[in-house]
Amino acid sequence: MAKARKRAARKSSAARSRPTQQDAIALLKADHRQVEEWFEQFESTRSDERKQKLAQQVCQALTVHAQIEEEIFYPAFLAATEEEDIHHEAEVEHAGAKQLIAQIEESGPADEYFDAKMKVLSEMIKHHVKEEEQRDGMFAKARQSDMDLKVLGEQLAARKAALLGEAAASGGSRSRRGASTGIALR
Repeated sequence: MAKARKRAARKSSAARSRPTQQDAIALLKADHRQVEEWFEQFESTRSDERKQKLAQQVCQALTVHAQIEEEIFYPAFLAATEEEDIHHEAEVEHAGAKQLIAQIEESGPADEYFDAKMKVLSEMIKHHVKEEEQRDGMFAKARQSDMDLKVLGEQLAARKAALLGEAAASGGSRSRRGASTGIALR
């Protein structure tokens, strides 16, 4: 497991400098590892400022990740595998996560439920990641199919870069009760 994490970290680093070098599954797994790291940091910090920043990073990363999966990966997966149950479950899990992300983005550490919302989001994402990455999960079935994971990886990386560029162009901000919040993803 430690070797896999190190390999994913190296791939994640390579993806930032050369995003077209990864297949789709490697890119999505690198996103998973990054968000897991931020959730762990959130759980261990006591600083409200740091919690707010980490929550923003997690929410932005998950929003972009869900969007590229829904726009590119999931439709290709469904077309290649006809695995409707797995596809539909993933879509429903995304919908639930999006609702909680919206609540987190509208709140902050002063909200007495902020930490609980982040904990529940973390648990939801852990479950979702496990479902995608398990031996008979979506990623395994994608590898067994005729999906061109290299081309999909390039499409995912390009769309992700475009979405992050849009966020940066708008100041990386989201409306949060009229306030502007900066989001740094690296």
